[in-house]
Amino acid sequence: MNDIHLATIAIIAANVLVSMKGFNDTYFFDRYKFAIGAIKAGQRDRLFTSGFLHVDIAHLFFNMFTLYFFANVVIGWFGPATFLVIYGISLLAGSLLAVFFHKDEPFYSAVGASGAVTGVLYAAILLQPNDSLYLMFIPVPIPAYVLGIGYLLYSIYGMKSRLGNIGHTAHFGGAIGGYATTLIFMPSLFLTETWMVILLAIPILLLFVLEKMGKL
Repeated sequence: MNDIHLATIAIIAANVLVSMKGFNDTYFFDRYKFAIGAIKAGQRDRLFTSGFLHVDIAHLFFNMFTLYFFANVVIGWFGPATFLVIYGISLLAGSLLAVFFHKDEPFYSAVGASGAVTGVLYAAILLQPNDSLYLMFIPVPIPAYVLGIGYLLYSIYGMKSRLGNIGHTAHFGGAIGGYATTLIFMPSLFLTETWMVILLAIPILLLFVLEKMGKL
């Protein structure tokens, strides 16, 4: 693992500072979290600010730890400025997909950088799909693209079954943001990684097919 880049440090610092403020200030937390009712009433800043709040230290640590492992891949390919753009677009894509799926649930709320982090993760997988990754309790390496596809299929299952107190919709939206933005910045992947681009798109297409069929 290379040294952590200043851009990654800046994102982690912003998440830590905003989350710590939210831990100690209930009004601040409630004002800036993702909340469907408030967003529909005009507080659209929550689409962005909610991505820097977290429920607790464990939630914050897991998101920043994941970011640490995948940020350098994206920065290595695109540089820090584009990395920050991918992070921001993934964050907003996660929030927008959550609005789309939960628009009729006025009390639905969420916080966390998971959408943005998942976007960075999916961008890294698209850029280096054959990298081997290790998961806890699984002693054999898993190809990055298998992890990416499996994660999104799990997110669809989580959205359908309302599994746990987890923002599966934001995770999925973030992945779409990371996937699309990476292809916009590097369209040559359509030629050099054609089959991988198609494979990684399958869970995304499946999500919207299921939604159109009323299965979610």
